[in-house]
Amino acid sequence: MAVESAVRIGLSAYDWLRTAHATAPANKMTHWPHVLEPRAKRLNLLSMAEFPLRSPKEKVGGLLYFGRMLDKIRLHSKGELPSDYHANLGKGFDEKCVRFLRVSYDKLVERVKEGGANEEILQWCFSVGRRPSEDDIYVWNEFMRKRGWKDEVSEILKRRKAEAGMADRSDIETSFQFIDADEGRLPKSG
Repeated sequence: MAVESAVRIGLSAYDWLRTAHATAPANKMTHWPHVLEPRAKRLNLLSMAEFPLRSPKEKVGGLLYFGRMLDKIRLHSKGELPSDYHANLGKGFDEKCVRFLRVSYDKLVERVKEGGANEEILQWCFSVGRRPSEDDIYVWNEFMRKRGWKDEVSEILKRRKAEAGMADRSDIETSFQFIDADEGRLPKSG
């Protein structure tokens, strides 16, 4: 499929290259080495300060990941979220977070579009969903911080590292570490 055809059916050039790369013979891999580069480099971002999403490790109201989910919602509503992220909106970690707070993702999107600070939106979640205890928040944070480390997500993490050209990165043991490395916030050690 030509790039022009892919764009007509809604594939980004990146998605087209990734598909083409996945179906190409092994000896053709060198034609698209940039497909295997971390996201930050593919998006031509010069520093982590320029990457449009905060680290999943940053807390809002004591909760890991919540602020990142809000960043994704805001950027998507403005048409500025990189296309790589669209397929997982409301899924994966987003889904785990709204389930933890017992709010609807769609309702959260509506609330975020109304505006307000992150803490204000978190308070809204507490009022329409639930307010977790300090112990609940501790368990949530530890669960999220360790996702991908010796659990059912480990194989997915291994595959994603390989797809991003980071299979040799033994310093990346969790999903959060992978996200930070993929987005240029976790430089290769050594």
